[in-house]
Amino acid sequence: MVQTAPVGERRTSVDDIFDYLYDEISGLRLRPGDRISEADIAARFGVSRQPVRDAFNRLANLDLLLIRPQRATEVKRFSMREIEKSRFVRASVEKEVLRRAAERCDGVQAAQLDAALIQQEAVVKAGDFDAFGALDYEFHKTLCAIAQAEFAFDVILAEKSKVDRLCVLGMDKESRMPELVDDHRAIAEAVKAHDPERAVAAGVLHLSRLDETINRISTNNANYFEPEDR
Repeated sequence: MVQTAPVGERRTSVDDIFDYLYDEISGLRLRPGDRISEADIAARFGVSRQPVRDAFNRLANLDLLLIRPQRATEVKRFSMREIEKSRFVRASVEKEVLRRAAERCDGVQAAQLDAALIQQEAVVKAGDFDAFGALDYEFHKTLCAIAQAEFAFDVILAEKSKVDRLCVLGMDKESRMPELVDDHRAIAEAVKAHDPERAVAAGVLHLSRLDETINRISTNNANYFEPEDR
């Protein structure tokens, strides 16, 4: 979930509308190509169209909505070019994060990684994908903190959000969780061992897990992709 208002700041109707639509889109209750009406959303929340328009603009900035003057607003379809770009950016940032984390990890931070893995193993055993998703985010955020590059997580978060819908479409979330925990364990062990190259190799393997899912979805759900990708 993307947090729209910093802790301590008053939430607005724009935040509420954004959060609702973000969850609907990322959870694929609103699917690529679905149309969304400003008037319908305004009526649902009992507000004027302006806060709806502001929320729409936020979602458009995340490449989740396509806003076209004088035409219906749509949930944005996937673009293979944009997916490739997003994954390239994220991989580039994560490689540097892992190198720095491996160089700088201390005993306290190593213990944080161990604790994170214990939590992940517990939710995998329980089959709780939603909880695992949140812990996955926290794990990568912790690595950025260890690397003393907290700002890098903002980039990772933005790029990850662009492909999260693909993970939902994958239909193999629960079966993939043990594999993802194993990846996290390999990353953590390399970071704790101060081995930058092994950490990067483990990170690259981790990010590659989505390749097969993307290829399968683009074949089986071609209507969810931009016309030039079909």
